[in-house]
Amino acid sequence: MLSKLGILGILLVTAILPALAQAPSEPISLLTTTAFARQHAPMKFYGLRPDASVSSTNWSGYAVTGTSFTSALGSWTVPAVNCTKTPNTYSAFWVGIDGYSSKTVEQTGTLSDCSGETPQYLAWYEFYPAGSIEITSVPVKPGNKMSAEVSYNGSEFTIKITDETTGKSFSKSQKVAGAKRSSAEWIAEAPCCTSGGDILPLSDFGTGSFGEDYTEVNDTNYATDSSVTGPISDFGSNVEKITMVSSKGKDEAVPTALTTDGTSFKVAWKSE
Repeated sequence: MLSKLGILGILLVTAILPALAQAPSEPISLLTTTAFARQHAPMKFYGLRPDASVSSTNWSGYAVTGTSFTSALGSWTVPAVNCTKTPNTYSAFWVGIDGYSSKTVEQTGTLSDCSGETPQYLAWYEFYPAGSIEITSVPVKPGNKMSAEVSYNGSEFTIKITDETTGKSFSKSQKVAGAKRSSAEWIAEAPCCTSGGDILPLSDFGTGSFGEDYTEVNDTNYATDSSVTGPISDFGSNVEKITMVSSKGKDEAVPTALTTDGTSFKVAWKSE
């Protein structure tokens, strides 16, 4: 359930971030260098649902809140996108620290995009508000099983992403000014930005599957903060279930409940 402190934090971030209403967009072509025109911003809070879970216009999945997070580990299967149904659309799947109720996000994941009716898949990392960087040394394909970790050693963050299907891996360390380390998250996202700064339309990715039960990667969808080390469910009342909605409140990506071991869930695409 969302605490009063959590709501205040989210409202503060929402006030600071630019408006990110979802809207149709022209396709964004990837640059030939490793940097590309994409951002994976903090969660944009939309409201509370009848079950007291959270609605957001750019995130779907799970977050856990706490203090002084030092690691977040996740795994997922790269979803295949239906680009005939949703051309010129975008989707991201990632694990990270921060961004639920703070202004930075330290994260790494994969994209399943539609450039016109052509699917595109790639790995990336981002120390938001710095821009996204494509990880060209870890090419990905739909159906590949991915694992990732974001950790903090007292002075800097390290992201590591591994394609468990191919064995290829990448890591990068960087300091992030102003990071609160107040949350960890496992997210399916509609990234930013259109030429007007809005959230990009969401690709039809079918179903995104996160966690041990679907990837067979042990000890993933775990996090460590100042008082808890364990799977998502171990964070108890600090577990936040997030449903992505449009700017008018229509469901776009809906997570399931956690499985019995507390690590795993799926996200179902509903609309752009």
